[in-house]
Amino acid sequence: MNTIYKTSIFFIGTLLLSGCYSQGGWTPTVDSYNDKNAQYINQDMADCERLAGQASGGTAKETAIGAGVGGLVGGAAGAAIGAFTGNPAAGAAMGAAAGGFGGAAKQGFSAEESYKRAYSGCMRNRGHNVVN
Repeated sequence: MNTIYKTSIFFIGTLLLSGCYSQGGWTPTVDSYNDKNAQYINQDMADCERLAGQASGGTAKETAIGAGVGGLVGGAAGAAIGAFTGNPAAGAAMGAAAGGFGGAAKQGFSAEESYKRAYSGCMRNRGHNVVN
């Protein structure tokens, strides 16, 4: 199996694994003590989870976008470096894998943080005491 195929398999596997995380079941911790809206916590959490997913664009989707953009940029840079060493195809494959992995991770983490901020903010806006 040549280097290009090995790199492609690694890249695709990494993308699939990182996209599976998708908010990881995180929910904000809500302190119900003195909460005038305590009876609505479960309903509000369901509503805010849905809204936060929409606001963040979804971790899996954002990870895929980051991987695509990173792979394109990395592939181009790798091809240029590979051309200097006499093997632009191998350089492009390695650059695409590295760029795709880095882009996927960056976009995934960014979407995850956006999701958490949106979820917590939504709960606070509905009058709940959010600890984190």
